[in-house]
Amino acid sequence: MSGYVVIVAAGALAVLILTEIVAAVLPVVIVIAAVPPEERDALARLLAACDSSRKLRLWPALRAAVRARRAESEHLH
Repeated sequence: MSGYVVIVAAGALAVLILTEIVAAVLPVVIVIAAVPPEERDALARLLAACDSSRKLRLWPALRAAVRARRAESEHLH
């Protein structure tokens, strides 16, 4: 019986670790896939300015980046 508890605990730990890895890699994949190379540096600086915590809160930072991009686009037109 205790063997099953160990297996369940190990499975839960593996799911937790995989979730953390995906959460860390997802922002990088989004930036590489969706942002043109010439705009990546500006987006990286904006994201860093929006959220300086160790663990990036991706969605609020991306919303702020979109708002800043739209404001810049409106300013240019």
